[in-house]
Amino acid sequence: MKIYNPATNELIKEVNEDSKSTIDQKYEQAKATQPKWASLSVPDRIVILQKFSELLETNLESLASVLTREMGKPITQSRNEIKGARGRIKFFIENSEQWLSEEPMPQENGMNEKIVYEPLGIIGNISAWNYPYLVGVNVFVPALIAGNAVLYKPSGSTTLTGLEIGRLLHKAGVPTAIFQVAVGGGKIVGGAMLDLPLDGYFFTGSNETGQYIYERVAKKMVPCQMELGGKDPLYVSEDNKDIKSVAAAAADGAFYNNGQSCCAVERIYVHEKVYDAFVDAFVETVKSFKDGDPMDDSTYLGAIVGKSQLDFLQGQVDDAVSKGAKILTGGKKIDKQGNFFEPTVLVDVNHSMGVMKDETFGPVIGIMKVKSDEEAVELMNDTEFGLTSAVYSEHHEAAEKIMKQIDSGTVYWNCCDRLSPQLPWSGRK
Repeated sequence: MKIYNPATNELIKEVNEDSKSTIDQKYEQAKATQPKWASLSVPDRIVILQKFSELLETNLESLASVLTREMGKPITQSRNEIKGARGRIKFFIENSEQWLSEEPMPQENGMNEKIVYEPLGIIGNISAWNYPYLVGVNVFVPALIAGNAVLYKPSGSTTLTGLEIGRLLHKAGVPTAIFQVAVGGGKIVGGAMLDLPLDGYFFTGSNETGQYIYERVAKKMVPCQMELGGKDPLYVSEDNKDIKSVAAAAADGAFYNNGQSCCAVERIYVHEKVYDAFVDAFVETVKSFKDGDPMDDSTYLGAIVGKSQLDFLQGQVDDAVSKGAKILTGGKKIDKQGNFFEPTVLVDVNHSMGVMKDETFGPVIGIMKVKSDEEAVELMNDTEFGLTSAVYSEHHEAAEKIMKQIDSGTVYWNCCDRLSPQLPWSGRK
């Protein structure tokens, strides 16, 4: 398997891919070892995961460098992701013992009843490339703490990061057989995992792949949880006074990690009374974003992970322009080595355009003028996706009224593109 740097298109490394037979062997090893792992106490397993977290901190610079080189994320954002993953691990470490404790039920008629939490067994974690640490630790850390074995398949675009995660988990004390890294593409390696009698499947990625996985494993009747992208809207109401701050926050929500975030702002609706001021401030902010070498600490916009995505982004822009949209900045691939696309802002957009309906997952955003809160709600709900939505308003009561009408798993008030370990990461549709 050849791994390339998306910022230079240079070969970084070649690694051996798994085959169906090696995946089967890894499963059998995990199956034989998992009961011994499960026999450890929860506190004992927590100590090992705490050590893993400490190793992430100790190796921060080298891990961030690996991630940036193979995925194109700016080095400062790679560091931020690893630090954020440590915060999530801390949350699991501090709460898991309580959550996994036996629960005695109220006694009735002399009967003693209790709930006991046991591991599922062996789970498959088919992870994502855009945030391999944050997406990964949400699955494999609680799985390991609970006593499961994990067959972990990183994305092909972050294979080296996946191997580093495995190396550090093993160094921390997780047995090799308990956390197995499956290296390779979806067709052979992913397919082999779907054929195995695993006790649960956890996937983050595209809607199409998620549907395929769900259908393939449905007959097994085991837990199958997935998060499949979004087209997350943001609304700026007429009562906002500090438009520059709102525009800066919205721009960061749209373009952080090059827009390659599950909950990135993908479409913006602005009340007509503040529309012009918002657009001016938004474009000014976007033009200040520095693109270039992802290894440079001052870079905000790094490389796009795949060449094919450049064509998709260009197609969305061209489609919008052909239907009447206007480009205020950006609009095309940056003419230099590597996978770079200009940060792009489109206005005069509508819902006949793919950029306002189909997931973009890149540095392209459409801004649409609306006449009322009611129109904004209607347009925000006009989507097959329902992951997150954001409302910016000076008044909580007004914002709450709007938020309650939005059909998404998470709604934000005066913030966006944010995750909290305290809350479920729940989508709709």
